[in-house]
Amino acid sequence: MARWLTSSLQRKLSVVVTASMIVPLLALGLFAFLISSRITEQKTKLSGMDTLKQVEANLRYMLQDAENLSIFLIGERDIQQYLSHNEDHELDRVDILGRMTNLAASKKYIANIAIYPGRFDATLSTATWYESNESNLSYPSVPSGEAAKQWTGVYPVQNYAGIQNVITLVRPIRSIHDYRPIGWLAISLDEKAISKGWAALGLGRGQGRLELIGSSGEILSSMDKSRLGLKLEQAEPGVTTLIQDGGSGTTTHGSGDDKRTLLYYPEELTGWTLVGTVPYDQYKSENRYILILTGCAVAMSAVISAGLVWFTVRRVTRPLRVLTRHLSRIDPERPLPLFRSESDDEIGRLGESYNLLGAHIQLLKEEVIRGEARKKEADLRVLQAQINPHFLYNTLSSIHWIALMSEEKRIADMVEGLSDFLRISLNNGQDYCLVEQEIAHIRHYVRVQSIRFPDQFVLHYIVDPALEKRMMLKLLLQPLVENAMIHGIQPKAGVGTITIMVRKDPDNERMNVLVLDDGVGMESDRLEQLRISIREWKGKQPEKQPEKQLNQGGYGLCNVNERLLLHYGADAQLEVDSRVGGGTRISFSIPILEGSP
Repeated sequence: MARWLTSSLQRKLSVVVTASMIVPLLALGLFAFLISSRITEQKTKLSGMDTLKQVEANLRYMLQDAENLSIFLIGERDIQQYLSHNEDHELDRVDILGRMTNLAASKKYIANIAIYPGRFDATLSTATWYESNESNLSYPSVPSGEAAKQWTGVYPVQNYAGIQNVITLVRPIRSIHDYRPIGWLAISLDEKAISKGWAALGLGRGQGRLELIGSSGEILSSMDKSRLGLKLEQAEPGVTTLIQDGGSGTTTHGSGDDKRTLLYYPEELTGWTLVGTVPYDQYKSENRYILILTGCAVAMSAVISAGLVWFTVRRVTRPLRVLTRHLSRIDPERPLPLFRSESDDEIGRLGESYNLLGAHIQLLKEEVIRGEARKKEADLRVLQAQINPHFLYNTLSSIHWIALMSEEKRIADMVEGLSDFLRISLNNGQDYCLVEQEIAHIRHYVRVQSIRFPDQFVLHYIVDPALEKRMMLKLLLQPLVENAMIHGIQPKAGVGTITIMVRKDPDNERMNVLVLDDGVGMESDRLEQLRISIREWKGKQPEKQPEKQLNQGGYGLCNVNERLLLHYGADAQLEVDSRVGGGTRISFSIPILEGSP
């Protein structure tokens, strides 16, 4: 009997289907008319209040952290000194903004930290918000006694990622010397971060709703984003009067099909209230006896079905599932996984054929990779052979000496900068260099360009000192700076600014690089076209690319992105964001090499 059963896949499946259907159907048919889903109201209320307490603890942590952060920033010496001046100092502003950005990036629930000086117009903000329905926030006047602070309601803003709802803590900044007001501090919390995980808590077995109500009755955060900003009394008439006792508890609201249980719990720091709503139909027909009866019936059916299914289906379908999983998860970059068969039936023979096919494909792939590698290596040697570095350095040194003898200082400076630029570019044939060498390379490039285009641009370097001795792929920044200079700064009237920022990721495992300019920027359709070109670039030759794309600097960006993908993987690809009149920002993230100093 066992031999007859294991020799044919068709007979195996016949036994599985028959056994796995008849037994569960008999058990479910016997108890289907006896049982219905029901849970007790008290259990729902207790678990619901525990959920609200858990949510309130997380919320209190965020609010207290924002309060502590605001106190720290208000008393910070550099911020006090910067706001005490009568005019904006750019270097101080850039330094303060960098530290504020690090603080905001370290806390996922902080959407923005902004400082509004009281004596001059130079807003410091860690986020780029393009527009807001409440862009002109009505801050409270500064009283003569205690410092005032307040939490705003929820309002939408827009950044490069889309619409974002935020709640902002606004408080004045006073001088620590004479207590005079010198500005305002605003710390905005992301509403999505506040409500993150609420649905996973399973209030009312997933049918409940959690909301955060402000002291004025406004819905500040909700699982249903369409209710944000509404007055609770408008959305749910009569609910406000039921939860205005200042404490926690439960109550019932509505009647008939609209009847539901309300759970409310206060947040002591702000006077806000967490409100949970559970439909009354969720538990009105359930009781403990039917719950136990249902559990016993389901457990018995599960044990009987599991025994039969485990005995037959596992032995029959497991090899088939493994083979199907291998075929559905084929990665072109990796060899086909080996299929191990424990039987000699149709599946076993199919697995052997699959293994032979995988080995053949891997062999062909390795031959193609070796051929491509040899071709690229040969092309690179031909390209490098066209340049004799020593001859080029000696020639440039001679030109530099002749320029000095002729008192042509600008020519001498330009030739010297070009010589240093080429020396770092070649780098003795090495692919990697120190971060400080890459920055020095940019300085030499800027030295040459500043002679060609005097008084047209200014560069700022914000580099974490701990990263200066780390290794990175060479010649990544120069195409980005050149793109910002030519396509962003030169078309702009007046002096432009380019900022290069190199800093650690909060987890200290990756290096984040940002090139930011305040040039003319790009329109949205042109930006999207550039992003598509970067994503779809596969090492095409320049003459095969559209002329319009090359004129927009896309070729250089595509080459940088391709080098990042080849050396660091998909997580290192370029991210480009731009706005007309607001400049362009290009960034990427690479791992900090283990073998670096």
